[in-house]
Amino acid sequence: MAQEIERKFLVKNDDFKQESFKETKIVQGFLSTVPERTVRIRIKGDQGFITVKGIGNKSGTSRFEWEKEISVEDATDLLKISEPGIIDKTRFNVKSGGHTFEVDEFYGENEGLTVAEVELDAEGEDFIKPKWLGEEVTGQVKYYNSMLMKNPYKNW
Repeated sequence: MAQEIERKFLVKNDDFKQESFKETKIVQGFLSTVPERTVRIRIKGDQGFITVKGIGNKSGTSRFEWEKEISVEDATDLLKISEPGIIDKTRFNVKSGGHTFEVDEFYGENEGLTVAEVELDAEGEDFIKPKWLGEEVTGQVKYYNSMLMKNPYKNW
């Protein structure tokens, strides 16, 4: 079973863009958003993916994750039958010490929201926090993409 360990933060400003070494356009939807499992369909650049995520632990730091690449055509077809709402964002990859932060700048109904995630090998692992990193929101359900689809940032 694959285990994902990550921490999530708000981003204070656009300074991360100067440090970014890669940008990727992402469009995603969800076939299932029940708390016990989410099933995500994603088009990331020129690739398609299906991902299943399990319920998180008490801190929200780790949870089961399974992902497989699928064709963009299949992903496009599956997005058509997804639950209402689409997540539209650009992901910026930024190195900080030995880690890479994935910084997501959202558009559409989530315009104005920018969050950064860092994947870790262990829950207590240390990492270097960039100056543009803001408040930690790990485990806060309203920041999950599956929830942003249902209750977009513009409605907060």
